[in-house]
Amino acid sequence: MTDFRMLINGEMVSGNETFPVINPALGEPFAEAPECSDDQLEAAIQSAQDAFPAWSQDLAKRREMLMALGSAIQAKAPEIAKILTQEQGKPLDKATAEVMGSAIQVQIAAKLEIPTETIRDDAKGLIEVRRKPFGPVAAITPWNYPVAIAMGKVATALVAGNTVILKPSPFTPLSTLMVGEVIKDALPPGVMNIVSGRDPLGSKLTAHPTIRKIDFTGSVGTGKKVAAAAAPDLKRFTLELGGNDPAIVLANANPKEIATRLFWGAFTNSGQVCTAVKRVYVHESIHDDLVEQMSEVAKNAKVGNGMDEGVALGPINNKPQFNRVKELVEDTVNIGGKIVTGGHAFDDKSFCFENTIITDVDDDSRIVAEEQFGPVLPFLTYSDIDDAIYRANNTHFGLGASVWSSNIDEATEVASQLVCGTAWVNQHLALTPMAPFGGSKWSGIGYIHGHWGIEGATELQVINVKRS
Repeated sequence: MTDFRMLINGEMVSGNETFPVINPALGEPFAEAPECSDDQLEAAIQSAQDAFPAWSQDLAKRREMLMALGSAIQAKAPEIAKILTQEQGKPLDKATAEVMGSAIQVQIAAKLEIPTETIRDDAKGLIEVRRKPFGPVAAITPWNYPVAIAMGKVATALVAGNTVILKPSPFTPLSTLMVGEVIKDALPPGVMNIVSGRDPLGSKLTAHPTIRKIDFTGSVGTGKKVAAAAAPDLKRFTLELGGNDPAIVLANANPKEIATRLFWGAFTNSGQVCTAVKRVYVHESIHDDLVEQMSEVAKNAKVGNGMDEGVALGPINNKPQFNRVKELVEDTVNIGGKIVTGGHAFDDKSFCFENTIITDVDDDSRIVAEEQFGPVLPFLTYSDIDDAIYRANNTHFGLGASVWSSNIDEATEVASQLVCGTAWVNQHLALTPMAPFGGSKWSGIGYIHGHWGIEGATELQVINVKRS
């Protein structure tokens, strides 16, 4: 069994205690992760504080080191991906793509501009607006894309001149700890620290007075707690939270043409994507046809152990989420919802769940109103497009949405009326590091990617010089 260790002040450190990490395809532990002690957390935060002055001064050096870090992660991607599949569940090829993509994110961030805006520059004076790093940043990441989300946060924070303490989810800490082995040799001690552990490690990290910014991805409930923890010390924060993304399918859409794309917009990573399609509003004239087409795609997408050949979708990551998905499906059946395909767990041990398509539900049913975050998709009908838009927007969430149609102009107009951070047309989950990503309402505060990410990783400083 691999000895997984934390990265603290440039050294790989074991925990005094460990906790088990479950392989969701088997439903049993396969490794142990270190439990970060209070003293180790304090050491990690202090090392980030100590490393900050030197790290924040040399942008060219930061760019150079981050470019090299990206290449080093790519070189170790096969090893990291195997652990990622075992702890998260996704197929090995998808895990490899996640690790490789995280390396690319690092290198893209390394090239981001950190602008200085000149307001005045004449004989009487100089006024510049500069972007300055916060200092030590706490990054807390979820279990659905543990490596990609972590490195996206870390890279932007680091290139901006911050130092980072990263805490991965206790469900998926191991792949992130493996990345720490690469970071150890690529960055100066203290610039990047990785600690692992169960609750209350996250709350201790976010409440620490040395932390100046919190970057959190996770549930709405936990995000609210993070915001509350930041308030007493006036820490800045970026919150990437949940979504209940609607897809609106117009009457002129071709069910056969869109079924596969719409399926993967909902079921990628077994539905464990914050911005996946979670409810579909279909014009009544094509509802039955689209459900039939989607059901065929769902039946043919093989679910199983991500290490096995031919598996397209892995298990639900953890037992609490697995139980939640089961409960939502059972609740749907109890209120009269129809399971068109799927609807069952594979066995009593693994967390694998059949790709499930549901009809005959309304907007008030839990499977529609709540974020299911699993391989389950409800379909609803509409006859009037204004009604569909209202129903799609009638939620606390506002992360993503999509509109599907053979008339792109018409679909784009409908998309512009949806209250969300990203609205797609004839696609979903088409994310790019070139565009800002964030949500409205309960789906988050702040944005990542591009210069919007740099803005979130820095604060303004005005330099005002009087000249004779």
